[in-house]
Amino acid sequence: MIERQILKKKVKEYLLQEHIAGELPKGSYSRLELKKTPLGEKVIIYTSRPGLVVGSKGVNINRLNKILKTKFEMENPEIEIAEIENPNLDPKSVAERIVSSFERFGPKRFKSMGYRTLQEIIDAGAIGAEIVISGRGVPSSRAKTWRFISGHLKKSGNVSENLIKRGLSVARLKSGSVGVKVSILTPDIKLPDDIRFIEKKEEIKEDKEKTEQEEVKKDAIKKVKKKDKKEENEKTPAKADG
Repeated sequence: MIERQILKKKVKEYLLQEHIAGELPKGSYSRLELKKTPLGEKVIIYTSRPGLVVGSKGVNINRLNKILKTKFEMENPEIEIAEIENPNLDPKSVAERIVSSFERFGPKRFKSMGYRTLQEIIDAGAIGAEIVISGRGVPSSRAKTWRFISGHLKKSGNVSENLIKRGLSVARLKSGSVGVKVSILTPDIKLPDDIRFIEKKEEIKEDKEKTEQEEVKKDAIKKVKKKDKKEENEKTPAKADG
């Protein structure tokens, strides 16, 4: 029963994502999250450009509200806009930005676009990143798929399946469709093989502090023993001469 509810929620989220992505301007939308509230359902839209999503005088929000009520049969939908702090670490935003550039200027300079975008991701602090541009619209005589990769990026295992963030977007061009897939290993992910060594300076400092503490203890013990011996000598009566 619980599995069916989770599956139903995920299917609903996917259909919402596909529909809202088509309603909003290109390059403005990243992902959404669906939450239940006591009054109805809340749709959180994550974006790097909140102004484009809201629209002039909230026209886009009003249109989306109507769609949620009629097409998706939500009784009291609530739309919340959440701004992405660093768009260069969000793979969907990066993919949408590349697609928007292709649709405006064409894919002729796709190599420079790929390398430049990859450098922006790494400069934002990513551990590793990969951009894959493929399709019939790629202007290349040698290959229809180009990979731009930098940094450390896992290709298999738990890190690849569950921790690497991925985003996909498609540009519809006159020459054909071009798909853009972006994979990013964000800096907040701690890898299982990430081993850090304590610096030697810190070890020397700790040893010095321990040595000083031991010397202080020894001095205190010596003072106590000396005091006890002095008191003992004072209590012992002196022997008479002859």
